[in-house]
Amino acid sequence: MKIYLAGPDVFLPDAVAIGRRKVDICARRGLIGLYPLDNIIDLAADSASLQIFRGNETMMNEADAIIANLTPFRGPGADAGTVYELGYMAGRGKPCFGYSNDPTLYVDRVRERSQVTSQDGHLVDGDGLTVENFGHTDNLMMIHGLELHGAPLVVPHRAPDDLWHDLTSFEACVRLAAAL
Repeated sequence: MKIYLAGPDVFLPDAVAIGRRKVDICARRGLIGLYPLDNIIDLAADSASLQIFRGNETMMNEADAIIANLTPFRGPGADAGTVYELGYMAGRGKPCFGYSNDPTLYVDRVRERSQVTSQDGHLVDGDGLTVENFGHTDNLMMIHGLELHGAPLVVPHRAPDDLWHDLTSFEACVRLAAAL
């Protein structure tokens, strides 16, 4: 079984090394991990971003399932590209697994970045926009998408010391995928 390994890990300074670790963890369970940085891209080409998109889309089409790292990235929620990939795979009817190394509720992470107040029975941020408050660690579409298309989001009881290199929750997703 081939697993597309989605996440903002590709932006880490040691992105290739973390990808190798994830691929090795998959292999130990009899799975083939497809890591986006394994695509061969000419980053100097004008079409580099399109090459990346097409390469990742090809990997997703070849994959039987996805494991998405939904740890908040550059804001209170998951990486936008990873969320797209998760939706793409769910839309294709492929099993979806995801994890976040940050167990903090989404509303609390928004509070860390903006003043959140109650207005007319719901929460709003400093811009007056409604803040989702359903007791989830991220947007309800991802939470329920995972539940309905694979397994509930894997989240530790407390954040590990290193959000980006602790692969305990990733390994739990690999075990779930291997059990299919």
